[in-house]
Amino acid sequence: MVFRKPPDGGWGWVIVAVSFFTQFLCYGSPLAVGVLYLEWLDAFGEGKGKTAWVGSLANGIGLLASPVCSICVSSFGARPVAIFSGFMVAGGLMMSSFAPNIYFLYISYGIVVGLGCGLLYTATVTITCHYFDQRRGLALGLISTGSSVGLFIYAALQRELIDLYGLDGCLLIVGALSLNILACGSLMRPLESSDSRPPEKTCVDKVPDQYFVYHEKEKTFEENISILEKGYVHEKCVNNMPDYKQDSILNKNVLSSINVNEKDTYKKKVVEQTNFCKQLAKRKWQLYLNYWEETMVLFKNKVFSALFVAILLFDIGGFPPSLLMEDVARSANINEDEYHMPLISIIGIMTAVGKLILGILADFKWVNTLYLYVTTLLMTGVALFAIPFAKSYLTLAMLSGILGFLTGNWSIFPYVTTKTVGIEKLTHAYGILMFFAGLGNSLGPPIVGWFYDWTQEYDTAFYFSGFCVLLGGFLLLLAALPCWNACTHQSSKLPPNTYSYKVASSA
Repeated sequence: MVFRKPPDGGWGWVIVAVSFFTQFLCYGSPLAVGVLYLEWLDAFGEGKGKTAWVGSLANGIGLLASPVCSICVSSFGARPVAIFSGFMVAGGLMMSSFAPNIYFLYISYGIVVGLGCGLLYTATVTITCHYFDQRRGLALGLISTGSSVGLFIYAALQRELIDLYGLDGCLLIVGALSLNILACGSLMRPLESSDSRPPEKTCVDKVPDQYFVYHEKEKTFEENISILEKGYVHEKCVNNMPDYKQDSILNKNVLSSINVNEKDTYKKKVVEQTNFCKQLAKRKWQLYLNYWEETMVLFKNKVFSALFVAILLFDIGGFPPSLLMEDVARSANINEDEYHMPLISIIGIMTAVGKLILGILADFKWVNTLYLYVTTLLMTGVALFAIPFAKSYLTLAMLSGILGFLTGNWSIFPYVTTKTVGIEKLTHAYGILMFFAGLGNSLGPPIVGWFYDWTQEYDTAFYFSGFCVLLGGFLLLLAALPCWNACTHQSSKLPPNTYSYKVASSA
């Protein structure tokens, strides 16, 4: 498939719109799972750490499977993956309404819904990056606000649905709403050139020549077939001899010779197919080896290596508030009459604002997106340290807004990754980074919940969370200071067949 130059507009704005609604519909419930978390605590009577696994899996499993999601999007395209994932999200939410215990939710809500969300996130980000170049920061900021708006609306929607129809009815209705993802996915038209299509290749030709294993001159499958056909025609001519007296004898000889030829043909076909399978298997193995070699080349870049550590620590410490903030307020004995808006809704709306503003800032030439990202990490760590000192709804609401705004740095993370490794390697590198992000998402809330189960308070847990985020921010800052600009000069000297790290200091 030959891609055209990103149009930075046109149908790209349709892609932005449907990607926005896709993330709105798929991430609305998993991000607002804090409302369901309280209901599951009461319904199943399990510990906070054990129950927190449901929400953490839903938000982390899709990121853990990002390398697989990237391969799926690269192999099948964004549109088929989005449609298939819509069925997964809707089905997982509906199955969760019949959950008899917490372990069933680990599968239905945590794994099925989480994996569907991961596939949808990768599809929307990848196709948006294909359609936009100069306005990529704005486009990514717009589509990523979909999940934040979904968090804002679904937090209040799920609470209202629970009051009206109960927990089971809420999950059924939310699952039915998710079926609208199918309509959004159908509009994700791939960006490809219809003028200069490459000639169709066979499945053998699609494998690069340098991966050939068998170099000896062997007859191709077609050559063997033609030889066999010629032999069969020659045999047929002999059978048509005009000696009618010897008809019966010749017929017997012909039948026996045809049987022999059929056996020889079968054996030769088996040999040809066996050789073909061996060649294809060894070529595929060579491709996998190249994948891991290219991955090791990625990690030789200091900025990329620090980036994966930072995203892991950020998600361990920065994700729990969006899941547990409602329980933090309940544990602080805050009167429900003081609630003017759910804390999760505040996080959601401010995350949307943060994603949009940070995405717009990333498009300015004088803004270094890496330093902007580091700044959000350091500020998030400070805000997490302040949570134990918040004893009223007003202070918790302010901290929720600050944390929500800073969590909007997700909109510039693909931008930072693209500027670090280039658009050609975005899918590969982004899949690796999202794997570590998913690991952090999966571990963060249970760790905070376990801290509460051990100490019966959240203070120690959020001190730990703040330390993790600050550590990741400082490590990324240290890696960026000496080599952020140096990597640009080194990338121009790399061989043409290796990765080129296009790290821009101002673009």
